[in-house]
Amino acid sequence: MLIRFNVKNFLSFYEREDGKSEEFSMIAGKVRSKKTHVYDNEKIKLLKFAAIYGANAAGKSNLVKALDYMRHIVLHGLPKGHTDKYCKIDDANKEKESYFEVEIMLGEKYYAYGFEVILNKSKFVSEWLIELTSDNREKIIFSRDINRGVFEFGDELKEKGLIDKLKVYAEDIQADDSVLLLSTMNKNKKTLYQQYKSVAIFQDIYLWISDNLDINYPDRPISDYSYMAKTDKVEEVCRIISAFGTGITGFEIVEVPPEKVLGNLPKAVRDKLISDIEGRIADIKNNGGKKDFAIVMRSAKDFFVLSVDKEENIGCNTIKFSHGKDNVLFNISEESDGTVRILDLLEVLLSGEGKTYVIDELDRCLHPSLTYKFVDTFLRLATKRNIQLIVTTHESRLLDFDLLRRDEIWFVNKRTSGESDIYSLEEYNARFDQKIDKAYLEGRYGGVPVFSTVFPIGEEV
Repeated sequence: MLIRFNVKNFLSFYEREDGKSEEFSMIAGKVRSKKTHVYDNEKIKLLKFAAIYGANAAGKSNLVKALDYMRHIVLHGLPKGHTDKYCKIDDANKEKESYFEVEIMLGEKYYAYGFEVILNKSKFVSEWLIELTSDNREKIIFSRDINRGVFEFGDELKEKGLIDKLKVYAEDIQADDSVLLLSTMNKNKKTLYQQYKSVAIFQDIYLWISDNLDINYPDRPISDYSYMAKTDKVEEVCRIISAFGTGITGFEIVEVPPEKVLGNLPKAVRDKLISDIEGRIADIKNNGGKKDFAIVMRSAKDFFVLSVDKEENIGCNTIKFSHGKDNVLFNISEESDGTVRILDLLEVLLSGEGKTYVIDELDRCLHPSLTYKFVDTFLRLATKRNIQLIVTTHESRLLDFDLLRRDEIWFVNKRTSGESDIYSLEEYNARFDQKIDKAYLEGRYGGVPVFSTVFPIGEEV
């Protein structure tokens, strides 16, 4: 689960007035109500939900982008166009480090992983992985000062044989300041993980970032609808879909001609897809066996699964939905944008343990009542699961102490200088009998747009 995320000198986030990085935290505050919204193992209390508010261009999406940017760098390296992603409010920031750090809980242990990078120079400056103990001590797993050429490994990694290998890996990347050790340790190291159990923490951190941190933007589909293929979930899926007032009473997985689907794709996409299928078949043959495989294709209003069986026959399936008693089936493309949005969001409600979902603009295409019901449903289901949902939104109806705790509400506000600040409602002493949505819209907590006159009106004659 996510504990904290810190960022500095990235897009509209620079630093706090005390020089520290901007911080978003899922650590529960002093609120005593709604204890079921909190994971509590008697050592740490973590929120399972957070809603982030702010005016357009205040920086809400930039917080999501910062977390996603860190994820991308760890998994794929510095992305194209990274050299101008520093905070541009001051030209001097071009030469300064950008700071990214996540604190996470894995099992019953807590870790902080992060790095500093001068984006304009494509140069990493430092990298670290630290275990945070319950008595507020820090145990170094590894620390890397790239400018000084210094590596430090913790005692748990100084096992005979292992430390020598780690030093070799460290020396191999020391000359390359555009590479992270965490990324390097998760490439072609299967034998190493099998041989030394203590080094598994590198894999565990990497896999949490890769598989458990699920970041979603408003212009991209959230789900691949894999939950609908699980036969034990069919009844629950239908019940939840119906509860959201979509009019859908059921769904079926139906076959469609592969040539029809492929024929409607742009030539470049079709050629690449066919090449991928041929490549997978060749790989299976070269590895001495055949097995089935499938490729999921998802757009905003279409969903198809191309599959290849052991005889290399290509099949294609899609999902169709029924409305009413006549069992007439409709394609996804025939459903409303709001219905498709709900179908996407169902994955969050049906998710298992350990996932942290981040959704930018949760309320896109949703009626305010539906957004409220979705959050309420999530919070009820989350009482039985250790999952987290972090959303950005403009929906003021969620600002309701009957629904949320004070520490679950965050604001992003833009200073006159152009920098974004992020802070929790917990920093304000809001009374529980206060109409929090009204106070927010009146600008009491910041994060709302300030309008100037667009069309000046002269005095009437």
